[in-house]
Amino acid sequence: MATDIPVTAGAALPKLGIIAGAGALPPLLAAACENTGRPYYVLGLSGFADAEALSKVGAWIDGWIQLGEIGKGFALLKEAGVADVVMAGAVRRPSLASLKLDMKGAAFLARVAGRALGDDGLLSAVIAETEQNGFRVVGADSILADLLAPEGVLGKHRPDDAANVDIAYGFDVVRALGTVDVGQAVVVQQGIVLGVEAAEGTDALINRCKDLRLDAPGGVLVKARKPNQERRADLPTIGPLTVHRAVDAGLRGIAVEAGHTLIIARSETIAAADAAGIFLIGIKS
Repeated sequence: MATDIPVTAGAALPKLGIIAGAGALPPLLAAACENTGRPYYVLGLSGFADAEALSKVGAWIDGWIQLGEIGKGFALLKEAGVADVVMAGAVRRPSLASLKLDMKGAAFLARVAGRALGDDGLLSAVIAETEQNGFRVVGADSILADLLAPEGVLGKHRPDDAANVDIAYGFDVVRALGTVDVGQAVVVQQGIVLGVEAAEGTDALINRCKDLRLDAPGGVLVKARKPNQERRADLPTIGPLTVHRAVDAGLRGIAVEAGHTLIIARSETIAAADAAGIFLIGIKS
């Protein structure tokens, strides 16, 4: 059973539909439902959802859809008696040519095709479409509130004055990126932006910055939500693997937005940072 799962009475809550992408978040949500007795249904996104990870928390994928099969997905959720829906897990945005659209998916795409939508804009449109079809969309943080990063230093190590300057600058850069719906993360070293997150995701950003680091004290990874972000999907998320990649890239610490970033397996994440000698801090903004 997964750790760091809050226990909240769930049996009286409406059935939850977990639209599952990749990563640890869908199993954590399923585990929370298992722990509280809340009824749930897992709708897996083909090519992304991890059936093996879900099985480790006593869950399974009840139905599968391809990206673009919006009508099929809504039909499966309604047949299962789902009332609330949570979108969780990483999904790499596909090309339009690769989408396998059903009729409702094609109609949705036709409505949004004329707009230049970044990830958050597209997710907001998907959420609106989901709610128009009779579901209530909830955020993963409303179910896994204990995973939200608190304010302050987490663990044994804290940033020095130079790192604090990089952190402050990093938050400024992330906010600027977020206003045009680009990304949620940046790596800063000695006041120089080594890289910003775009379609590649945070892990690839960190790996890319490994070859760009300066011969100086290591850089800082900063993660924060976009201004006016739809928080019911795609909240910034870190975990033990983020720490391991940061260490491999020669970073000296990680700063996240307190109250708006999920920390997967928090105890393990903090322990990994402590063991590696890097700081982990939540910043209130």
